[in-house]
Amino acid sequence: MSTTVQNFPRVRASELVGRGWLNTGGRTVTLAELRGKVVVLDFWTFCCINCLHVLDELREVEERHRDELVIIGVHSPKFEHEADPDALAAAVERYEVRHPVLDDPELVTWGAYTARAWPTLVVIDPEGYIVAQMAGEGHGSAIAALVDDLVAEHALKGTLHRGSGPYVPPAPASGTLRFPAKALALPNGNLLVADAGHHSLAELAPDGETLVRRIGSGERGLVDGGADEARFSEPNGLCLVPADLTTSLGYDVLVADTVNHALRGVRLSDGAVRTVAGTGRQFMVGGQENVAGTVGAFDTEDAYDALSVRLSSPWDVEWSAERGVFVVAMAGNHTLWDFHPGPRLDQVSLLAGTMNEGLEDGPGEGAWFAQPSGLAAAPDGALWLADAETSALRRVVPVSETEVTLETAVGQGLFDFGHRDGAAGQALLQHPLGVAVLPDGSVVVADTYNGAVRRYDPASGEVTTLAKDLAEPSDVLVEVADGAVHLLVVESAAHRLTRVALPAGLAGEVLDAGAHKVARPATDVAAGALQLDVPFVPAPGQKLDDRWGPSTSLEVSATPPELLLSGAGTGTDLFRDLVINPDVAEGVLHVTAKAASCDQVSLLPNGEPDPDVFPACHLAQQDWGVPVRVAPDGDAALTLPLRG
Repeated sequence: MSTTVQNFPRVRASELVGRGWLNTGGRTVTLAELRGKVVVLDFWTFCCINCLHVLDELREVEERHRDELVIIGVHSPKFEHEADPDALAAAVERYEVRHPVLDDPELVTWGAYTARAWPTLVVIDPEGYIVAQMAGEGHGSAIAALVDDLVAEHALKGTLHRGSGPYVPPAPASGTLRFPAKALALPNGNLLVADAGHHSLAELAPDGETLVRRIGSGERGLVDGGADEARFSEPNGLCLVPADLTTSLGYDVLVADTVNHALRGVRLSDGAVRTVAGTGRQFMVGGQENVAGTVGAFDTEDAYDALSVRLSSPWDVEWSAERGVFVVAMAGNHTLWDFHPGPRLDQVSLLAGTMNEGLEDGPGEGAWFAQPSGLAAAPDGALWLADAETSALRRVVPVSETEVTLETAVGQGLFDFGHRDGAAGQALLQHPLGVAVLPDGSVVVADTYNGAVRRYDPASGEVTTLAKDLAEPSDVLVEVADGAVHLLVVESAAHRLTRVALPAGLAGEVLDAGAHKVARPATDVAAGALQLDVPFVPAPGQKLDDRWGPSTSLEVSATPPELLLSGAGTGTDLFRDLVINPDVAEGVLHVTAKAASCDQVSLLPNGEPDPDVFPACHLAQQDWGVPVRVAPDGDAALTLPLRG
């Protein structure tokens, strides 16, 4: 969510090595054949919302420079499921990746380019030299400017070769559904499906197969209007509006329109669509006005005009009857939001989350999430939450009309996952995206990357497996008819809805397919004193903004907490003396750095400040989760650069 840019001396780019290639017609691509092109390597993993943001950021420059630029996606997986070549092929199709992709499951090319975070971008000039490396998202404009400069420079030098690149488009797919995301039972008995791959909503008959109508033209975009002209962009979450509100609001279904960073209202009578929250532009910390003239973080005590706020990849939405609001799982910046519909003015407010990525329970204002992706209301007024990147099932408990607290039922953190049933404290999930509540109060989870549906019983504290061998289940509906309970599972990667009968007594299987950790290489650090340094470089034309006190902040914690004997906590200096526990073999350092800067004051020709030009203010933020291993010859210093 911030900018970290590293410039290089003239260093030759390393060869691209991996298991195979996608979008090349089966050909292997070498750097030698790319000589004469500007090349951007995009190190990504398809679970990562920040990586998906980068794919969207790069689309415009990719189309504008098709003859001079080649983008290579280097897929370096985090989760075990992402190392499956079929799963990667599905993801490349799902997210409409229109450039070659190198499958790098062993992180060979990742290591050769010393990538340390998802996403990372590396720019290579037409002569084969690395000219820039950038970590994080938000670099679209910087990449576009750099490509323009490199194209102009090498056209003059005669080292630029225009013409088609190695990209070979895949064969077009057909079918009623394409990567469906979420489903909703309608009052008329039909089913409404967020057909993400078709950028539309599909209303199906109760059989889950027969298409009744489509809402949305099927073209990616943000357009309000009738059912045939409206446009969505990878819609996900769907929520019925309470019947007593539909007349005053003018719509029956609220849609989390993920890639449009918006909430859309749909009127079922005629399929009309209108935007009710979001501007269509992504919220990012740093460098943007986010709420009509303000920048920086939001306050949980304030509400904002819904159409003036930039949202960030809303993934699901659920009605909270207890609090009388819609709750939005804002996957893009790891938060939960309230949407307050009103007859005169819709408003949104931050409900929980700090925008730090991780697993931290407690009062909502200090809680940490990691791509919250599925919501379901519980009978007691709480909400169940599928927190995808921490592979966790969590509970959002209302404390008052404006406050909640977080509890984790299943899940260990960002880097631990697996398929393990049994006691909730040791059970493991793998990137779950959906959740629902059974009539007995137990919870079913669409355990997406395990290809399974799991059940958590709060009464016994046990986790079991209800179904397996599914193709990336992303949502679950509970159907009750004639006393029988069935599950309707959205099998996203199989492009279908599948009905699953529940086992007798809801017992399910108890499975243990093992525990896993992220394969990303750990940094060796020495036990004892470790100096952490986060050097900040403001963007050109900016300076640190210390008009109202310290302009920087550094927050450090660890998993497990025992890894740090001292140095955890928050301070204003971008350096910290840590003490690593020699009795803890490995863990993760969580580092969040922030720096406020502002544009230099504009001057008139006489050297006086221009009274009509107000300098824009910016907040740069970067979150790192650094796996570390305590070793006798480990480093005694760790440097994580932050750039404005």
